[in-house]
Amino acid sequence: MTVQQGLRTGLAAIAGLALSAALPVIPASAATATIQPASPDAVAASAADQAAAAGVDQLRKGADEGFQRVGLTPGGGGLFYAAYERTYRGLPVVGGDAVVVTDGAGRVRGTTAAETATISVDTKAKITAAKAAEVARGQLSKVDKAAAPKLVVLAGNSPKLAYEVVVTGTKASTPSNLHVFVDGATGAILQTRDDVKMSNFATAPKATSGEVSTLGAGNSYYVGNVTIDTTNSGGTYSMRDPQRPNISCKPQSGAIYSGPDDNWGNGSGTNLETACVDTLFGVQTEWKMLSEWLGRNGINGNGGGFPASVGLNQVNAYWDGSSTTFGHSQDNQRQATPMDVVAHEYGHAIFQTTPGGAGSGNENGGLNESTGDIFGAITEHYANNAKDTPDYDVGEGVNLVGQGPIRYMNQPSRVSGNPNCYSSSIPNTEVHAAAGPQNHWFYLLAEGTAPVGKPASPTCNNTSITGIGIQKAAKIFYNGLLKKTSGWNHKAARKATLEAALALYPTSCTEFNTTKAAWDAISVTAATGEPTSCTPSGPDFSVGITPAAGTVKPGESATTTVNTGTVSGAAQTVALTASGLPAGATATFNPASVQSGASSTLTIATSASTPEGTSTITVTGTGTSGAHTVQYKLTVGTGTNIRTFSNETDYPLNDYATVNSPITSSATGNAVSPVKVTVTGTHTCSEDLRISLKAPDGSTYSVKATGSLPCTDLGTRNYSVPVTNEVAAGTWTLVVYDAYAQDTGTLSSWSITL
Repeated sequence: MTVQQGLRTGLAAIAGLALSAALPVIPASAATATIQPASPDAVAASAADQAAAAGVDQLRKGADEGFQRVGLTPGGGGLFYAAYERTYRGLPVVGGDAVVVTDGAGRVRGTTAAETATISVDTKAKITAAKAAEVARGQLSKVDKAAAPKLVVLAGNSPKLAYEVVVTGTKASTPSNLHVFVDGATGAILQTRDDVKMSNFATAPKATSGEVSTLGAGNSYYVGNVTIDTTNSGGTYSMRDPQRPNISCKPQSGAIYSGPDDNWGNGSGTNLETACVDTLFGVQTEWKMLSEWLGRNGINGNGGGFPASVGLNQVNAYWDGSSTTFGHSQDNQRQATPMDVVAHEYGHAIFQTTPGGAGSGNENGGLNESTGDIFGAITEHYANNAKDTPDYDVGEGVNLVGQGPIRYMNQPSRVSGNPNCYSSSIPNTEVHAAAGPQNHWFYLLAEGTAPVGKPASPTCNNTSITGIGIQKAAKIFYNGLLKKTSGWNHKAARKATLEAALALYPTSCTEFNTTKAAWDAISVTAATGEPTSCTPSGPDFSVGITPAAGTVKPGESATTTVNTGTVSGAAQTVALTASGLPAGATATFNPASVQSGASSTLTIATSASTPEGTSTITVTGTGTSGAHTVQYKLTVGTGTNIRTFSNETDYPLNDYATVNSPITSSATGNAVSPVKVTVTGTHTCSEDLRISLKAPDGSTYSVKATGSLPCTDLGTRNYSVPVTNEVAAGTWTLVVYDAYAQDTGTLSSWSITL
């Protein structure tokens, strides 16, 4: 199938994946039946999964690595953004995430991935989980709770096995929800990441039966008399939004506000119930804006939100990873709950729940803070409230320390220490100050350098810009954010927003040119691979592979189909080559070159001397416009090595019990990765079970982590467990742990295919 032209320039449509692979197969007997076509999101997800499995372009991965889709978010221009987490031998890879951009027709339109060096680590820790927990707890002055340590791989320039421990408490007087990464070999702290995002301004479930959604009368401090969505349950009203899951408001040390009537607040700046009126009105307005202007489903993108608390006894407000909390002004006359501050804190939630999560580092943190400021400005403009008129000043209403706004987006340097322009010092700049450059970029994109009725905005390169309006700017910013990875920086944001402008406004160059001019104007230079102009830059093609993996015995051959497509311009000749073959193997293409849009059959022939194991083979297509790559995973194993062994002994699976079920294997050579594991049994809540596989040398691999409700029975389940250089012969042990109480069951049998 020829992939038709997608974005008009620059953004290469990466994977030539056949649309037919995403559609249902129609049996002959159903030829006359009405077949419902797959929905656009299902087609987009299928194409993205194929690209991830095939390791297309930026999705390159090692033989022991994989990608697991964790989200699919619709964006503008008919595009979908699929977020992936990288895994290594069954362990999550922190900092190895990726995004695949697809459309509803099954075309892959782009890929991006957080950068990491090749991963090759021992997955067996040398220190205990208890030691890791002890080290992590020492990072806070007061620990309220600590989650069970879990093994992960920490990506980067030198990937390492680590325990991730989340400790909750306080550091000095500041609340903290700290992710501590402890080296699995030495016990040293490799990295920390805090979910709590302090604004640093001074330097609930769905509705249940019997509940009714009501419109409460709110007397707010910042925007006057408003209506807010509240709940009526049996004649008792509460400040919980039954239409927006988990949106509610309460005092910091109390329950959600409730009462016998639906009237809330007295309009006073010192009244906490009034502060909740402002908070609910702010987040409900932001929710509506996200839907109507940006097409986002709720704060978290999946129809959900997060609760809020007021009454923090600090001149501050913060997001802690799962809720927002608001304090007061320095003179204690106003609560820190104006609309832009509320939207700012929930903007952190949006940043965390878009691909790549919250990330780490000052540059990433500055972009996170800027995202909060931008969503504050967008929400104010959407509301267009007569009392709190829209602007680009941050926190002007609360006047937190008596000096007016805490940040100015038109000219960040109006607050000392906040830079207008990007420079090499930004990665070492405090995160709230580091918000300056992207705030400045957004203002220039929306309003320009000399807008009517709004303050002027000087550029760093002395250029003049005419803005495109805040709604268009918001769409470009948000769709760029949907390509975020954990390594997000200004250059990546520039590239992503340029691509977003092209996708959102394919018949106009104004939006793209202004987006580019605004980045130039704050001194963010061009990123590698970004689109350079609004007009097509010439022909381009894509490469895909189906299937993306195969298994053979030494001396046998594997075949797969390499697909190409014409993305833009005229078809071009694409020459195909393969690299990364195991010893004694050869690759031939028939034909060796194709016109983009055609396919070639790849045959990989092994010899009797080809070693057992799994190799990642890179297929490269080279044309006049450049090159694209895709990966094929070849597993070589002998007929005597690939054998199944089973254990049919019954073991009880009761509360907090651990089962160790051994199997002795007589297979020769190394185990063929991934090892196939089949588990059969009963358990009233299989999500409570944690299953791992212990190899003969003692190495342990995760088979199944604990899950979340609703509970389902175990039954028979099949798993694929990547392993590395494991001798097949010996005792393999299935370890099953029931992590919670009030459930029972039996492990009746399990088998392993080596």
